Formats: sequence, structure tokens, C-alpha cells
Amino acid sequence: MQQETGPKRWQALRWLLVCVALVVLYAVVPVSNEPDRGSLVLRWGATVLLLAALAFAIRWQALRQLREPDAPLGALIVAILAGLLLFALLDYGLAVHRPGEFTSLETRVDALYFAVSTLATVGFGDVSAQGQVARAVLCVQMAFNLTAIASAASIVARKFGERAAQRAARGRGDR
Repeated sequence: MQQETGPKRWQALRWLLVCVALVVLYAVVPVSNEPDRGSLVLRWGATVLLLAALAFAIRWQALRQLREPDAPLGALIVAILAGLLLFALLDYGLAVHRPGEFTSLETRVDALYFAVSTLATVGFGDVSAQGQVARAVLCVQMAFNLTAIASAASIVARKFGERAAQRAARGRGDR
């Protein structure tokens, strides 16, 4: 039993460090309003590829969770965070490159706040999509949230509950 605890703690620390690295990357990746169309096309292409890769990773990890009851949840949690941060960065980039697409989205924190409120379907109304491009991007974001991220979050929540119940049952069995 003690042998499992060390590797599990290291694994949890590793996933936590990956999450921190993703947040730092979100904070430092350059988003500037430059007129170079080639750079903009390259960034949009990279964004589409990253979204496809994230969707694949989330699907693969979700299926793994269904096949392997004790599979680590870290990769699935990282994929959820990566999806959230990617959409926040996309929203921020759109706000920088096309002023007027969003109201009150001026910083990366605003963009992260907006991405979280969109994911949580809260939508306070203080930040909103005004332009057609922003609305189209948000349609993709909401579809991604509903399918990939919500499904993955549901699996994570269910697994946490199952694992807590297993620990409680083991605790009762030891007495």
C-alpha cells in the first residue's frame, strides 16, 4: 500500500506542474496586433490544429477512463484546462486583432473570465460577443464545451466520486 502512495503523489505533482505550465504559457504567449496576414493565418491554422488535437486527446482519455477504472485522471484534467485556456487565448487574440468583436474584453484575465463563464454557461453579460466573427468563434467554443469538455468533466466528477466511495469502503473494512 505504501509503495503506491509515492508514485501516486509524484504523478499528481507532475499533473499539477503541467497545469501550472499551461497557465504560465497562456500568460506569456505573444498576442500582438500586427498587420502581417501570413502570421495571422499561421496562428489561426495552429489554433484549429490544437483544437483538433485537444478533442482527440480528450476523447482518448475519456475512453481510457471508461475502459480502465483506475486510470489516472491527470491527463483528462490537463486536457480540460488546455481547452479552456486555448479558447481564452483565442478570444483574447480575436479581441486584440479585431477591436469591437467583444465588449469589455481587454486583458487575458478578461478572456479567461469570459471563457470560464461561457463554459459554466453563466454568462453574466458584462463581456459579450458583438461581432459576427466573435459570435461564430463562440458557437464553436460552446459546441466544444458541450461535447468534449462537459463529457470529460462529467467523467472526472464521476471517477472522483467512485474513488472516494472506494476509499470510504476500505476505511470501513479496516475497522
